[in-house]
Amino acid sequence: MKGYINSREREYTIAKEQITFSLRGKNKYYYAFQCAQFEKNIIKYGYDSYATSTAVKNEGLFFNEFSITLGHYYGHDLKRFNSKQEMLGFVIGYNESINNFEYYNQIKTA
Repeated sequence: MKGYINSREREYTIAKEQITFSLRGKNKYYYAFQCAQFEKNIIKYGYDSYATSTAVKNEGLFFNEFSITLGHYYGHDLKRFNSKQEMLGFVIGYNESINNFEYYNQIKTA
């Protein structure tokens, strides 16, 4: 069990590197992993004409309290928010949409 906890802590530490505000409480791991998954989805599908798959892969995303930016804290804003909870809700919703999209495409091709 201790090995599992240490593994999750390492994964959390990696995911947290691009989040510029503090995550606390029981859901900190969930939120960090959702942000990491969001970046993977953007790398796979792109976001806009500036935040392309290649640009995100090369520069990375940063999750700020009021925005998601490309490359660094003051980089290109993918989207701005009124609070970190709004930003995290957007990230989770986007990931769920991608999961549903991929799931239904697998059913259609099967």
